[in-house]
Amino acid sequence: MEKRIINPWQWQDERSYVQAVEVKHAESTLYCAGQAAVNADGTSSNEDMGAQLTLAIQNLEKVIAEAGYECKNIVRLNLYTTSSAEFWDHFHIFQEWIAKHGIKQAVTLLEVKSLFETLKVELEATAVK
Repeated sequence: MEKRIINPWQWQDERSYVQAVEVKHAESTLYCAGQAAVNADGTSSNEDMGAQLTLAIQNLEKVIAEAGYECKNIVRLNLYTTSSAEFWDHFHIFQEWIAKHGIKQAVTLLEVKSLFETLKVELEATAVK
């Protein structure tokens, strides 16, 4: 598989994303459902945004690994949050995760009125190999 990053500017680098990712000769593509702070027993978290973001990331990592993919090959990530302000307060958690795996993804952040039950953040990813 070949990945090519398209960044006409540099300002997005400090925000931990890229403008576009071209993928050629991919073996397969994994489309992940939105992963949120849902515990292994199926209960939704009542924790704060930071704790929910951490658990949502862990859940996404689990799905990707279980499918035989690697986080470094996430090429698209949609982030849904009930509060952009709260999300930005915990943005370092997201940035540290991106850096840890060397992810170079196109991203969209959307503030939504609500998510399921008590959830505050959801991550929807596309990965390739």
